[in-house]
Amino acid sequence: MAPIPGSGLAKGLAVTLRTMTKKTVTEQYPDTQPDLPPRTRGVIGLFEENCTVCMLCARECPDWCIYIDSHKETVPAATPGGRERSRNVLDRFAIDFSLCMYCGICIEVCPFDALFWSPEFEYAETDIRDLTHERDKLREWMWTVPAPPALDPGAEEPKEIAAARKTADKLAATQPEPADPTGSNAEPTDPAGPKAGPTDPAGPKPEPTEPRPRPTGPPTEPPAGPTAPEGDAP
Repeated sequence: MAPIPGSGLAKGLAVTLRTMTKKTVTEQYPDTQPDLPPRTRGVIGLFEENCTVCMLCARECPDWCIYIDSHKETVPAATPGGRERSRNVLDRFAIDFSLCMYCGICIEVCPFDALFWSPEFEYAETDIRDLTHERDKLREWMWTVPAPPALDPGAEEPKEIAAARKTADKLAATQPEPADPTGSNAEPTDPAGPKAGPTDPAGPKPEPTEPRPRPTGPPTEPPAGPTAPEGDAP
């Protein structure tokens, strides 16, 4: 069946009319920052304290854009007669974002959680050599890493937290309880002193007195004239 002349134009105009009646969703970037999801793959941040220079991220990177340099140091024995240990010390950790394809394999294979995704994406450069971020720059991206989402209330406790809690409980059980300097048999004393009994809001009641005897004889007159004090008598 031959197409009707002008049908393509009518379909195009119909799409235009439907779009004109809808609300616009254009974001005025960069005046308005986009509302990105929390798991946006923008840039990779490095938490240097967790890195053990295991080289897993550099070996698994399909683009070979991670550069790591390190050296070994000897750690003295912690106890007398113990063996010395050697550890790797990180000298350089760099990522070339001009080669990175943001696959996230390096973050997934890191066994010590030293790499994290940050939603920041505004790090374009005019020189391609500036897209190689050294460890100081990667450390600055860690401040933009969002907090992880909260766990489900019914979820199982993470293995790392469970292991740390178990170790803390063992240490608390092996430590002796501190002795009580005041003695365990001493009765607690009130710093405010002994408590008084309930008091009558009307005040203390006066003690009963015996009635005075009524005089039976005639009243006596007071002596006439002033009386001198005892100390001034001649």
